[in-house]
Amino acid sequence: MKRKSIAGKMTVAILLVASGTFCLSSAAQGRAEAYRCGNTYTDRPCEGGRPVKVDDARTDADRRASEAGTQRAEARADQLERIRLSEEKEAYERSRRSAHEARQAAINERRLASSEQLARARAQKLSAEPHKSSARFSGSADGKQASAPGEGGKKKKRKSAGSSVG
Repeated sequence: MKRKSIAGKMTVAILLVASGTFCLSSAAQGRAEAYRCGNTYTDRPCEGGRPVKVDDARTDADRRASEAGTQRAEARADQLERIRLSEEKEAYERSRRSAHEARQAAINERRLASSEQLARARAQKLSAEPHKSSARFSGSADGKQASAPGEGGKKKKRKSAGSSVG
């Protein structure tokens, strides 16, 4: 970006020097005629060329003021370019950091979702498996003590193999 700016300034400077040299050489020869042929200037008429006035009616003070204004404008343009470049760099860094944070958040979200899915699968597996009953279980769901087998309550009668119910 900076090279283009310098190259542009150099091109303008060369054009100004060339046109100034051309104007001085024309004035020195006593000719005040110049022609514009496309994007070039010449002291000879060309096909489709237009005559251009080359007389500079400005005073030396006007020329110096114009040069000073041009230098101020160039200095300000350079300053604005530096500001723009630094702002673009800061914006790029902010964008890069936010993209990194977004990637990290997505990774963390996937990890959390994966661990939650694994926990749900484990819970579902545990709830689907039949639980082994224990002969020593002596508590009820409401927390009251149940009687142990053989203590109080009615006992079930066993049917003998030889009896028939009928």
